[in-house]
Amino acid sequence: MAIEGIQTLEIIEAMENFIDSIRPPENIRNQVDLSYKIEEQSVIIFEIRPKWNKPAEKMESNIAKSTFVKLKNEWKVFWFRSDLKWHTYTPKPSVKTLKDFLTLVKDDKHSCFWG
Repeated sequence: MAIEGIQTLEIIEAMENFIDSIRPPENIRNQVDLSYKIEEQSVIIFEIRPKWNKPAEKMESNIAKSTFVKLKNEWKVFWFRSDLKWHTYTPKPSVKTLKDFLTLVKDDKHSCFWG
């Protein structure tokens, strides 16, 4: 089930503000940039870079994901590991709000999201 309308607007506003606060300077965004997408009930933060062997093509690398669980009214937190799979973020597997998720990602106290 996808995230509902009014909640989607709140998510977009929170994500736009978050991404704007952490994006690289404009003059290097053609080499590395950050963005997000909403898929069903999940919000995914990813990095955009040129492919190493085809610089004219861009590639996306996942960083963090949070999935809203309506039944529990919480956001599950995941990080993308080198095995190219999503894993539960064990220091804090769920949070109450999207803002809490964004704070976890930005602070990255365990160096899972930003390396």
